[in-house]
Amino acid sequence: MHVPDVSVVVIVYNDAERLPAAVQSVLDQTLHGVEVVIVDDCSKDRSYAVARELEAANPGRVRAFQLPENSGGCGAPRNHGIKQATGTYVMFLDSDDVLDRNACRNMLAAAERTGSDLVSGMCVRVHLDNRWGKTTEWYPWIYSRTRTLESITEYPDLLVYDTLSTNKCYRRAFLLEQGLEFPVGIHYEDLLFSAQAYVAARRITLIPNHVYYWNVVEKAAAKSISNRRHEIANFVHRMEIHRRVDELLAAKGHTAIKTAKDAKFLKHDLVLHLRDLPLLGDAYRQEFARLANGYLAGIDPAAYENVTYLQAICAYLLGKEDWKNLLPAADAMTNKGRLSSPLAERDGRVYWCAEHLDDAEGRRILDVTGQGFHTAPLSSLALGNRLTSYEDDGRGTVTLSGTVVNPLGRIQEGTGLKASLEFRARRQIGVRSFSFPVATVRHAGSTIEWTATADIGSTVRPLGIIDAVWDVRLKLTAGGDKLTTRVSVGGVDLESAARLRVRPRLTRLVSDRFEPEVTKKGNLSYVLTAEGPAAVRTQTLLGSAMHGKAAGLVKRSLRRALKARRNIGSGEQKVKVYHEVFSKLPVKKGTVVFESHMGKQYSDSPKAIYEELVRQGAPFEAIWSYAGAKPTGFPEQATLVKRWSWQYLRALAQAEYWVDNQGFPLALTKRPGTTYIQTWHGSALKRMGFHEPRTKAQGKVAQDRFQKAVDRFDHFLIRSEHDVRTLAKGFRLRDEVLLRTGYPRNDALVEAHRAEAQSGERVRGPLAAELGIDPDKRVLLYAPTFRASADGTVEGFEFPFDVEEFADRLGDRFTLLVRTHYLNSASLPPSVAGRVVDVSRHHDITPLLALADGLITDYSSVMFDYAVLDRPMLFFAYDYEKYSTDIRGTYFDLKEKAPGPVVATADELMQAVAAFDEADAKYAEARQRFLAEFGEYDRGDAARRIVEKFFTRSGK
Repeated sequence: MHVPDVSVVVIVYNDAERLPAAVQSVLDQTLHGVEVVIVDDCSKDRSYAVARELEAANPGRVRAFQLPENSGGCGAPRNHGIKQATGTYVMFLDSDDVLDRNACRNMLAAAERTGSDLVSGMCVRVHLDNRWGKTTEWYPWIYSRTRTLESITEYPDLLVYDTLSTNKCYRRAFLLEQGLEFPVGIHYEDLLFSAQAYVAARRITLIPNHVYYWNVVEKAAAKSISNRRHEIANFVHRMEIHRRVDELLAAKGHTAIKTAKDAKFLKHDLVLHLRDLPLLGDAYRQEFARLANGYLAGIDPAAYENVTYLQAICAYLLGKEDWKNLLPAADAMTNKGRLSSPLAERDGRVYWCAEHLDDAEGRRILDVTGQGFHTAPLSSLALGNRLTSYEDDGRGTVTLSGTVVNPLGRIQEGTGLKASLEFRARRQIGVRSFSFPVATVRHAGSTIEWTATADIGSTVRPLGIIDAVWDVRLKLTAGGDKLTTRVSVGGVDLESAARLRVRPRLTRLVSDRFEPEVTKKGNLSYVLTAEGPAAVRTQTLLGSAMHGKAAGLVKRSLRRALKARRNIGSGEQKVKVYHEVFSKLPVKKGTVVFESHMGKQYSDSPKAIYEELVRQGAPFEAIWSYAGAKPTGFPEQATLVKRWSWQYLRALAQAEYWVDNQGFPLALTKRPGTTYIQTWHGSALKRMGFHEPRTKAQGKVAQDRFQKAVDRFDHFLIRSEHDVRTLAKGFRLRDEVLLRTGYPRNDALVEAHRAEAQSGERVRGPLAAELGIDPDKRVLLYAPTFRASADGTVEGFEFPFDVEEFADRLGDRFTLLVRTHYLNSASLPPSVAGRVVDVSRHHDITPLLALADGLITDYSSVMFDYAVLDRPMLFFAYDYEKYSTDIRGTYFDLKEKAPGPVVATADELMQAVAAFDEADAKYAEARQRFLAEFGEYDRGDAARRIVEKFFTRSGK
């Protein structure tokens, strides 16, 4: 008898309708040696009958089994499937999901090639009830490339994050030898089974292929086990599984993995349940705290260093069972960016709350000084706004009261207050919103109290079909600050609230009531529904009709109409209009579109070229691209267009020149009559373009798309032959495209160095006074490279050294300027004011470089620019081994070529700064070599040469 290569165990319970699709995804595998083992968990519907029908229709390929009684979980049917499987390898599939067509082939090939006991591929969550067809890759950074592990200790993230059992292929002999089974009678069985498999496996291979499609229905009537978090039994099971995994790791001595797992528990598992706490009763909270705190007591304290400040605060306050401060913190964690606590200030530090500050651990965890709530503009803060009472007249009028957080009393007593309550349709089609004046708004110490009455019945006029959900916002004006806040429900009971009468614009036959509802994030909204007899009958008829034979045509027509309306402003539609309409318009001679860092700044070489054009009086029309709500810091005499707006697209289509330092949108084709001058934004240490392994791994279609984008460059500025070997080769640029002019942004630095050499004096200029720099102190600029989290998301910048210690030890001699990458942000404690200055908001770094007496960086390309000034540089490479050997790699060893000390610890950094003059003299020759290799074409005339070549009559 032929032994199958892979046995796929498909488990099912009361899912007769979806079971055939799951099984068919196995039968359709490109690998033919695959069998299906269906195990029915004693369903009450036709699931087992359907399984038998599939067995009969596919003899020899499908076998069906049924457990004698329902087990209540996934463990027992999967264990039975392992016993019945005959394949060399085993996979698991749930009846409501499907496998990728090449899953078995790809996983088998990897297992056979490497001899691994376990092969894991990428799972994709498919959001079935999302109208846009949303899909989400499950921890994609884990599967960025193929890798084989000899032990789970080589890559703890795998055990910590990917706890699924279904995106994996297991050698069946391995499962039997190790006696690996799923726990029975307890939920979250995947967590324990996957941990046991990871720890026991002698070799594990990860492949960057999609293998499993996890179908998710967020609005399902019957919630999945993991989504029934309001049931305390759910949390009991989760805690028990975590304890068992911890025991396994302890028995194997995997302490490092345990610490990483603890951090993930705080960041993920605990957070899932904390989000629901503001909406649940006291009895649940008390039992939840009892269960959670017993487990939290065993968490490694080091785990708290790897979570967000709110996650740590919530865990700490839960341990204290401080509901008054915990519930606002949980609300803030659910609603990202919301400040839901009035805060407290003690001895120059800012804390989440005034309680627990007599506890050293409490002071450490509750310290939120670094978040900058005390310095950020008030209008930039999303202040918490909690509903305190809800009343209605049973007809169409509602009275709401609430409190808005007043952090540190920043909205001072006596500040003029006014507010309005806004009802806004979530799908903004037709009428956008309706507002009601707030009758009462007043100061109340740490909060602003408000009360408003809204006559919804006679004022709010929804369309009635396509604007079914309406959100509530409070718009508050405090002096010159304008703030918009969502209204969180908190502990207000809406169960007895009446449905409010409304008059839809289209017809009352579909909906005639507004029903208050709590959103997933705990905020107040209203949903259009039906209550009148006619409306109920109409909805019933519509429901029946939508399942009738004529429904298909109606649905398709409605979808087309809605899609056309929706797509008017979509990216896809804009790209289409750009190519089919705007690109047919004539090119406007003398028009130049400038862009720096994708519209985020007025800076860099595009700025230098623009200002040289102005200085020479060249005949041109300047258009600057900006990103964000409104432009700040851009030249008033230029035309400003928002990135991706219709004006932006038309300007690009008709421009004679494109000038930018990063890349205009990849989807936009450059017209033959347009000249694209790519100034780029720095020489390369990290591998770029086609030199990057991830670009090589993208496949031909993605590579061709990228090549097409860089082929738009008519001219590419370089500042050294190093750029030719790295950037130019990485982007596959032809030699005739390269302009060996140097960077226009560095012209000012070359001039500053010449002036200093001639006069023997360093002139700091007005920027020093603007920043309040003490003329007796030297200025150091700390400019680190871009930082992202492990999954690629952009986060706030974390200082790799203690800025307070830096200020205390060196602040009498140096002023430290801190400028993070434009995609990151930092916040300084108030205690360092005057000694450490955040200059990250300055668009252009060039004046900051000219001001600084020395540079501290890690791997930022700013090192190449600063070399022009021939001033000291320090390299704080605290994670150099990780940075230089990660998947991208570097073009050269920084430690060999660095024109200054390379230090690895904060103490070494401060010692190097203390010995500033010594480093200046010691590395003088190294700086000259560095400049000669990486800045040979920076001669101070780059902007002039480019303007004369392209924009003046003599140049043309």
